Amino acid sequence: MKISTRGRYSLRLMIDLAQHYNEGYISLKDIARRQNISKKYLEQIIPFLSRSNLLASNKGHMGGYMLSKQPSEITVKDVLLSAEGSLAPVSCMDNDPNQCASCNECLTLPIYRGLYDVVITYLEGITLQNILDNATESFDYSI
Repeated sequence: MKISTRGRYSLRLMIDLAQHYNEGYISLKDIARRQNISKKYLEQIIPFLSRSNLLASNKGHMGGYMLSKQPSEITVKDVLLSAEGSLAPVSCMDNDPNQCASCNECLTLPIYRGLYDVVITYLEGITLQNILDNATESFDYSI
């Protein structure tokens, strides 16, 4: 499994909003500057995060974006699933039920299911608040 640029930048955007959670709506221009990501690219990411109800937006002079929930209520899994669409290690696991004609006889599918379960459990265990709390410490996100 490989996290795309969209997934990586989505997480950085959400962490930035978590860092400024109590400051109200934050402009994409400010996030782009702080994260060194183009504003145009962030504009392409926003719809994915908005559809997953992770962001609130406000238009106009004081407009921008903010987290729709507290940083302690948003997991890395939430962000990456929103951006990536799927975190399944193989494409046949993207559908439920599995549409692969060989899934009942597949000897490797249990391996990929196990990998998926470990990844999901790991990512569910890390919130944006955890990331902020551990930013100044040397923290090991291992399982």
